[in-house]
Amino acid sequence: MSTFSSTTVRNPTASISTGQPGESTANAVQKVSELGGRILLSVLFLLSGLGKVGAYAGTSAYMSSLGVPGALLPLVIATEVLGALAIIVGWKTRVTAFLLAGYSLLTAVIFHSNFGDQIQMIMFFKNLSIAGGFLLLMANGAGPLSIDRRIAR
Repeated sequence: MSTFSSTTVRNPTASISTGQPGESTANAVQKVSELGGRILLSVLFLLSGLGKVGAYAGTSAYMSSLGVPGALLPLVIATEVLGALAIIVGWKTRVTAFLLAGYSLLTAVIFHSNFGDQIQMIMFFKNLSIAGGFLLLMANGAGPLSIDRRIAR
């Protein structure tokens, strides 16, 4: 005899809700997924920008070795850290996503275009993939769990 009832179906996402009355589980999962996607897409930029602060001299020298003035490093750090934070909280998301997509493409071309090195080729395509994620975010917006949505109300 089976201990599982064929009429009882447990929904593993039933406990995920944003607290809105009558909200469907699918809608709640979508909201949380959009927030999670923004966090996952941005954490790389946040950590990279903060890492550049700790390795300022080395990063500046590396940039200079590839023809990028080291004087641009503060702008690079600000772009990565502030852009990541803006995406995470969902503030000015479409504009920020567009700018970070362009930044990702630019860094791919400048820093990862040595296709003779397999690691650099992988990094190049990683940057292209990230740019694609930002373009999707630009097209669709941050979603309801964002400052953009709160401002729009």
